[in-house]
Amino acid sequence: MTTETSPGGAAVVIGDALIDEIRDEAGVREFVGGAALNVAVGLRRLGIPTTLIAMVGEDVAGAHIREYLADHGVRLIASAAPHGSSRAVVTRTANGEPSYVFNRAAQERTVRYSDDAKAAIAGADIVAVSCFPFDVPAEVEALAAAVEGARLAIDPNPRTGMLSDREEFVRGFERLAARADLVKVGADDADVLYDGDLDTLRARLRGLGVTAVLATAGADGAVLESDAGSVSAPISALPGRVVDTVGAGDATLAAVAAGLVDGAPEAVEGWSALLERAMDVAAATCRAEGGLLRTPESLAAADRGVHGS
Repeated sequence: MTTETSPGGAAVVIGDALIDEIRDEAGVREFVGGAALNVAVGLRRLGIPTTLIAMVGEDVAGAHIREYLADHGVRLIASAAPHGSSRAVVTRTANGEPSYVFNRAAQERTVRYSDDAKAAIAGADIVAVSCFPFDVPAEVEALAAAVEGARLAIDPNPRTGMLSDREEFVRGFERLAARADLVKVGADDADVLYDGDLDTLRARLRGLGVTAVLATAGADGAVLESDAGSVSAPISALPGRVVDTVGAGDATLAAVAAGLVDGAPEAVEGWSALLERAMDVAAATCRAEGGLLRTPESLAAADRGVHGS
């Protein structure tokens, strides 16, 4: 495991944990993944002590997930999984973007908040929520109660293979987003949830009261808008070819959330530096297969023969 030096503070991430079964011309490979899990491991690799609250089964897949989290120093508080652990079959479209088919466990995922989970949330400096079932009112009610008073970073991350009710998802998402310190959205979120462009979605979220909105647009870079102003950054040019974009969004969220652990920047220059660092981290993550967050420094270390997990 390779982590940066901790700036202090702690984080909790709430959402999904699963096995990604990747099928392409190279064959079939399995990776431990899930957006929330990737964010949790990413935060830990950036030096933030992190707890993941997610549904994980008592099965072989669940054992792999638990082992992976333990290897990366992430504490897991697992909700029971009545249908076993979640799994996604991932194939590549013609333009290289991933396409997902989810099993029943993933489609019917649920999160419960034990006393340990509530204590972890209460002690966290930032609580990130990603790929959460916002279209299930009972799940939203439980989440809202569990994170009352917490500083929130939210990525709606709707997956069409999991989404059962778009309008309900938007209602649940916006209920929590209105009180968030940070909301990350991408062009896909705008298309799937709002039938609109990313700039319109960014303005809508700011109008709801979101403290800062991070809008990512793939090859067009990203914009981060807050009360301090709006800053933008292009995708970062790093050595090596882009291998896999699947973890870019999760890495971006993790990097910005890590920068908020000790408090939000007061000036636009601080937000700009935070966004530029996040884009560097996302670009480094894309230089290897899978969703594991990487930094430019870790890539340089690997080139020198220093290998992390």
